[in-house]
Amino acid sequence: MSSIITQAEEIVQDNGFGDVITLVRGKIEEVELPVQQVDIIISEWMGYFLLYESMLDTVLWARDKWLTKEGLLFPDHATLWVAGIEDGDYKAEKLGYWDNVYGFNFSPIREIAKIEPLVDVVNEQAIMSTAHCILDLDLKTCTKEDLTFESEWAIKATRDDFCHALVAYFDIDFKAAHRTVSFSTGPAAKYTHWKQTVFYMDESLVTCRGEEIKGKISCAPNGKNPRDLDITMDYEFKGEHTKAKNSIQFKMH
Repeated sequence: MSSIITQAEEIVQDNGFGDVITLVRGKIEEVELPVQQVDIIISEWMGYFLLYESMLDTVLWARDKWLTKEGLLFPDHATLWVAGIEDGDYKAEKLGYWDNVYGFNFSPIREIAKIEPLVDVVNEQAIMSTAHCILDLDLKTCTKEDLTFESEWAIKATRDDFCHALVAYFDIDFKAAHRTVSFSTGPAAKYTHWKQTVFYMDESLVTCRGEEIKGKISCAPNGKNPRDLDITMDYEFKGEHTKAKNSIQFKMH
């Protein structure tokens, strides 16, 4: 769809592939292809929190319309994970800042900032729990309806620490390749522009190693703008030092 197709056409011609490669510009739902079916679909559709901007919808549409029965998708598998992090300093900077902005009380902005997930780099050392898979997508078989999901999760503290937030990240697999190729957007992996997505809790949980935090996440496209996400995060904790039960509605836009 981008104007970069102009340079792509020049590159195709300059390298002698004008009779092999056909470039088509347009929205995938609107273009006409010179073939009835395709053998391979390659797409970089992933957004923040994997599903933000709802670009996977278009890939599934193309799959159902054009891909042959034995056709291949690249990538073809995705998993979304959640874990706990200690992030007290950053939380105070991000949310506490609005209580005193050069002497003025901007606390109404704090309420807005609190429900908007933070997309940023999380240091691997901040992870204080195990991780739990909250979404597992096989792109060959999943449907648009699967992208609106609800999932229960449970994580265990791996050390005595505070838990200030939950962090979400995703892994991508190319399983249809002759050998599986994968990459992760987690804190322990190399930097990617997707970074990680942080959901701050209202309270700080004081956890001992082995104690469990459990909850449920619900995610759906926003009714007014389907590229945005409405996410509800429920969590419950009964530890030696802290007890908490809460439900927070986040808006990713």
